[in-house]
Amino acid sequence: MKTPLLISTLLTATLMANLSYADDDCHDSITDWQPKNVLHQQLENEGWQVQRIKVDDGCYKVKGLDQNGNKVKAEYYPASLRLREIEIKFDKDSAIPEFFYSGDRTETQSMSNTQSGEKL
Repeated sequence: MKTPLLISTLLTATLMANLSYADDDCHDSITDWQPKNVLHQQLENEGWQVQRIKVDDGCYKVKGLDQNGNKVKAEYYPASLRLREIEIKFDKDSAIPEFFYSGDRTETQSMSNTQSGEKL
């Protein structure tokens, strides 16, 4: 009697864990994707030095340097090229944008920015 309960509990836990990981993916249809070189050009126009753009979990993942020379890892939706997540590692002497210090952090929270590995 206990064995079926244990099996069903383990199965349910496994399925729920898999569902939580599915939220980390981009789900744009491949037919709607824009080419990587369009994103590359867009970022270079903003002053970035793009080192790499790869596809991971259905998203474009970018690694490079921003216009201030800070190391950046960013994730974009491939169809809209909209920023999904960004991580910036600021150098010791680099200028940090004003909005990181402001009281209204809704813009940065919606972008899931991180500073020095810490979620905002």
